[in-house]
Amino acid sequence: MVPDKRMTRPEAFTLGRGFKLASTLLITGMALASCQSMFDQAYTPNVAPSTTPQIVEQVQKNDPRAQMGAREHPRIVASYGGEYKDAKTERLVARIAGALTAVSENPNQSFRITILNSPAINAFALPGGYLYVTRGLLALANDASEVAAVLSHEMGHVTANHGIERQRREEAEVIASQVVAEVLSSDLAGKQALARGKLRLAAFSRQQELQADAIGIRMLGEAGYDPYAASRFLDSMAAYARYSSADPDNDQSLDFLSSHPNSAQRVELARQHARNFGQEGTVGDRGRDYFLAGIDGLLYGDSPQEGYVRGQTFLHGGLGIRFDVPPDFRIDNKVEAVLATGPNEAAVRFDGVAAGDTTSLANYLTSGWVAGLQPDTVHETTLNGLPAATARASADRWDFDVTVIRVNTQIFRFLTAVPKGSDALEKTAQTLRDTFRRMTPAEIASLKPLRVRVVTVGANDTVASLSARMMGTDRKLDLFKLINAIPVGGGLAPGQRVKIISE
Repeated sequence: MVPDKRMTRPEAFTLGRGFKLASTLLITGMALASCQSMFDQAYTPNVAPSTTPQIVEQVQKNDPRAQMGAREHPRIVASYGGEYKDAKTERLVARIAGALTAVSENPNQSFRITILNSPAINAFALPGGYLYVTRGLLALANDASEVAAVLSHEMGHVTANHGIERQRREEAEVIASQVVAEVLSSDLAGKQALARGKLRLAAFSRQQELQADAIGIRMLGEAGYDPYAASRFLDSMAAYARYSSADPDNDQSLDFLSSHPNSAQRVELARQHARNFGQEGTVGDRGRDYFLAGIDGLLYGDSPQEGYVRGQTFLHGGLGIRFDVPPDFRIDNKVEAVLATGPNEAAVRFDGVAAGDTTSLANYLTSGWVAGLQPDTVHETTLNGLPAATARASADRWDFDVTVIRVNTQIFRFLTAVPKGSDALEKTAQTLRDTFRRMTPAEIASLKPLRVRVVTVGANDTVASLSARMMGTDRKLDLFKLINAIPVGGGLAPGQRVKIISE
């Protein structure tokens, strides 16, 4: 959740039929009219296009495709939290992309590679050679050949002019205008979830995806990488989908899978293409050692500007606040808000607005931004020494608790939702109220981001002992095996290098 100081007025909560719950929270009907984060402490990511592309000096100035990519580039970067700046990781990605460029189907095509500062797992291309990969995808990958498989696939889209073909069908200028209108319709220079699942410029047809697979795997093999990395990484993403959500189709952290369908047939086709270079395990370089060196220390999960999730607790050092959700809830720290889902369709949304001139929180609650509010339930109170107010609301088949808390010049807002007739509303809302408080200076000072750390397996190390060192998850063993692609029943060997997540 990225704070932003430009929000100065309340937006309407519309409580009604747009409210949808699955295994993850999709609060569209009850969401803010402008559902971005709204805090006085501003965070402005570096969204300017890079002046020093990592693969070439610059994209072609006179190429209309490059102009299209250049127009959308700043918005893409903004929607994914800015560029991820780390010289070691940038050199790694540049090395991989450089090897692929040498065997590209269009040797005159230049590429600009941007690492996006997002824990989402995604990679995509824009016309003109603009390629994007998230740090979340780099953390999931296990060697250079897997990253090369992703980048060569995206390069395949560019060299096959898939973006131009789609633009002709959908009228490029109309789409661009819609993108601009959507970006500028909010106070936050672009709805920050724009590129995640909404930006049609980054979506291709099934036929185009399969064609890009074929091009990419050919590039993999000709560049000397393991051509089976494509099918391997598709399997890893499918495993991550199973790990992260009971309903991965609704998991917004899996952006790559939403635009790159992962069917068993597609994985098998990828293996068939790879067999043109030889049998699995006998051809190509995986580049694991220099890959692990390049991602050692990579930021993992939430960035400091968005706050941190630690188990059932959300903490934001910049804002100096923290709260807990009930033990059986899962927290998703989205750019636009903090969302939490629990059993029996219970859900929570947390965000904030600039307090402005509001002197009475009761008046703030009844000022019209919550549809379905029950005025006789409005109650002013104090929570952990902070002025607050609560109220109930109702719409369709949902009951809501609305709690607002003032901290200096900001109003923080909890919206708790349960199906009508559920007895979980008060219990859930009370947990939020009881645990919301200011952080102490010592807590703020001790709060550190999680990072990917590469360690060497010792003689006495096991999967269990190393996974116990994992931080930021209550499923340490599962995540350790996932990010290291350890198969069922697999073990470790002394001297092997593996990834763990720690501070």
